[in-house]
Amino acid sequence: MELCKLKFISEKREKDFNKLGIYTVEEVAKHYPRDYLDMRNVTPVQRAYHNDVILTVCEVLDVEVNRYSRRPFVKAMCQQGGYIFSAIWFNQMYVANKLTRGEYLFYGRVQNRYGMGATLVNPSFEPSDKVSNLKGLVPVYSLSGSLTQGIVRVAVKDALAKTSFYSNIPEQLCRKYSLMPLSTAYRKIHCPESARDIKEASFRIAVEEYFLLVTAFKVIKGDRDDVRTRRYNVTRKAVAEFISRFGFSFTQGQNDAVNAIYCNLTSPHNMNMLLQGDVGCGKTAVALAGIFMAVKSGYQAAMISPTEVLARQSAKLIEKYFPEYCVKTLTGSTPAAEKREIKKALASGEAHIVCGTHAVIRDDVIFNNLAFTVCDEQHRFGVAQRASLTQKGDGCDTLIMSATPIPRTLSLIFYGDLDITTIKDKPKARQEISTSIIPESKYPAMYNYVAEQAGLGNRTYIVCPKIEGDDEGTVMSVTEIYEELKAKMPSVRFALLHGKMKDKQKNEVMTAFKEGEYDCLVSTTVIEVGVDVPEATTMIIYNAERFGLSQLHQLRGRVGRGDKKSYCFLLMGSDTPEARERLSVIKNSTDGFEIAEADLKMRGGGDFMGTRQSGRMLSEIKNLKFSVDAVFTAKNISDEAFSGVYDVNKLARIASQKYESLKNIVLN
Repeated sequence: MELCKLKFISEKREKDFNKLGIYTVEEVAKHYPRDYLDMRNVTPVQRAYHNDVILTVCEVLDVEVNRYSRRPFVKAMCQQGGYIFSAIWFNQMYVANKLTRGEYLFYGRVQNRYGMGATLVNPSFEPSDKVSNLKGLVPVYSLSGSLTQGIVRVAVKDALAKTSFYSNIPEQLCRKYSLMPLSTAYRKIHCPESARDIKEASFRIAVEEYFLLVTAFKVIKGDRDDVRTRRYNVTRKAVAEFISRFGFSFTQGQNDAVNAIYCNLTSPHNMNMLLQGDVGCGKTAVALAGIFMAVKSGYQAAMISPTEVLARQSAKLIEKYFPEYCVKTLTGSTPAAEKREIKKALASGEAHIVCGTHAVIRDDVIFNNLAFTVCDEQHRFGVAQRASLTQKGDGCDTLIMSATPIPRTLSLIFYGDLDITTIKDKPKARQEISTSIIPESKYPAMYNYVAEQAGLGNRTYIVCPKIEGDDEGTVMSVTEIYEELKAKMPSVRFALLHGKMKDKQKNEVMTAFKEGEYDCLVSTTVIEVGVDVPEATTMIIYNAERFGLSQLHQLRGRVGRGDKKSYCFLLMGSDTPEARERLSVIKNSTDGFEIAEADLKMRGGGDFMGTRQSGRMLSEIKNLKFSVDAVFTAKNISDEAFSGVYDVNKLARIASQKYESLKNIVLN
């Protein structure tokens, strides 16, 4: 049904809904609240602490518009019982047309950074004559353009009345697990009478979504359990001799992983394995052992990486340990004539191993007898991309690697199609990285330390969360920090790196940093997956509270790759108790799996549930609090559905329609 069928939704407002990714009436009903106003708890601004998010009622005295500052803003001077404070909106000039003198309800974060006492930053607001109509727990929605909270609330209620909600979970299983009707859950999530209503409704809707997702992967796993068509004739003795080339003893975790690969490759079924392990645990060495098993048996192997720098680094490593084999590197920047020669060598079988980027996946890359594929840093590749690589061989064995430890709960969802092998130990020679939370008063000492390290030939990563500053003025852009640090440390050679740069330029900067042409690399998170720089001993992360803990752990893993003591400094832009609690986890732990579990509990699914995993996966529950119980309930229901209660073919069709990025594999 078209959105214009809803109350008060004009063509212009329909386009504003479209900007939020909402195109149908049903999607309006699934536009979940991002928060709730508790109208029973109104807080005076004067009693609020810095960074508190409050609901308050006040009188607007005057409205000022400044369109010419670096960040244009609208500022309102407000009064509350004789106390004067301000409210400010950055880059939201339309606010000026909606505010006049009078009483308003404000909901937003209190800041004390602007030299004018308490300030509400980018608060949502409504006229006081409408406040009297709001009672109990009132939903707050994400907005766009001309949409207001009032307009969205009316549209959602109308959409609820016009939408029929059907569960894909068999009725008998809904009864067995005491699941409320979906229509009841949607009514409660938008019109709750208590906090319990919100919790129960979120759980019910999450179970519905996880059920389809877990089931989709279950279908994939069933489809791919193919009988092996080729045999590997490599012996364990030959594998052990290859491992001796590394010059160091494998850890127990590495040996177990190599053994798991060997058992898979010599079993009657094709291998489809996720090798996960913490930063620095030695996953690449294990992958090379798997590649050896393939080429020693007379087959070809391919390894793809998310960046050209990483691909070339892997190729250099493989050339070192496979001197008797022909190794090729294929990336987007490979010259056309060289590409033709590489493709010819792969098609004829002359080339035994290829390392590359997405260029290897192209349709015109044909292999003679590809048997073993490795996907490095798997979270940078989609399900369809992995499938495109494996389909270049007849019944390929697949190894995908992740340095982001996946909590067991999420591995059930995202990697239900894979056998999971985990390396939990690290080489004894690898030093732990000391991590500290640095207050602003210690910044000068930190800068002096960086300059000293540069003089000793050691290098520093400096990471910022955004390419551009935020609307609240609390986050500096990567360019601003780059310019500021160059001015503070003129003797230090700085390089700048961010996602808006062209790939060729990024590769040149990373290579130059690796080769010592720069002392410090100021970057966004594009260095999260990067080159191995043993001379990098310091990692500085600005606005660390804005990152997920697992991402911070990944960034920290960029240093400490040599034999020198390394440090990670966390800088906070918002010193809240919640931020302190989260960063204390990364400060006090170097166990990636422990950190990942803590991140999941504190922050929810985060990047694990983002579009990087498989298209729009879980987009409909992005505003629902992550629930471990909901995941396991959904898995149990899915297991029972597959035991004969449900039509699996029908389920495959439903799941593939729901998660489009899985369609080709689910219906294969």
